[in-house]
Amino acid sequence: MRPLLLASSSPYRRELLSRLQLEFAYRAPEIDETPLTMELPEHLVRRLALEKAKALAPSHQDHLIIGSDQVAVLGQNILGKPYTFDRAKSQLQGCSGKSVDFLTGLALLDSRTGATQIDCIAFTVHFRTLGDQQIERYLRAEQPYDCAGSFKAEGLGISLFRSTEGTDVTSLIGLPLIRLVDMLNNAGIEVP
Repeated sequence: MRPLLLASSSPYRRELLSRLQLEFAYRAPEIDETPLTMELPEHLVRRLALEKAKALAPSHQDHLIIGSDQVAVLGQNILGKPYTFDRAKSQLQGCSGKSVDFLTGLALLDSRTGATQIDCIAFTVHFRTLGDQQIERYLRAEQPYDCAGSFKAEGLGISLFRSTEGTDVTSLIGLPLIRLVDMLNNAGIEVP
């Protein structure tokens, strides 16, 4: 089997990829993640997913490299990682009673041939109406400051949702496994 490389330092993405029971390595790509002027969120995540994979290709010339990037979109605004309690609280206050679209860009690059597969997977979260005390309790309990949208769907964050819509719940966590399996199969990796 061709070696797999996950172009990410995210522990969430590593945990998801390990579910496929494939051996893989991971490395953090060094890229500029600044959106281009007037760049649409879908284009941003596709571009960054591919750039992450391409950044590692020169040092991993016989690998299948997986790149992924995610943004949360509320209305026309991209919600980044909050990093602090106050920003996380503000994000969740803004999400209260609203729907947030999570767009996950996914790329698989064959560094030997340069062949690429790329996609964007959407998943929508409909938030409950959240009170300030509920938000503060959640943030103190889970501290999701490194997560776009200020919650961890795989943990207590699920309590903030009224409902969800999408074809692949793993895309919400940052690595859409259903689509990734399609890409790996297309590249000759049989899963399972």
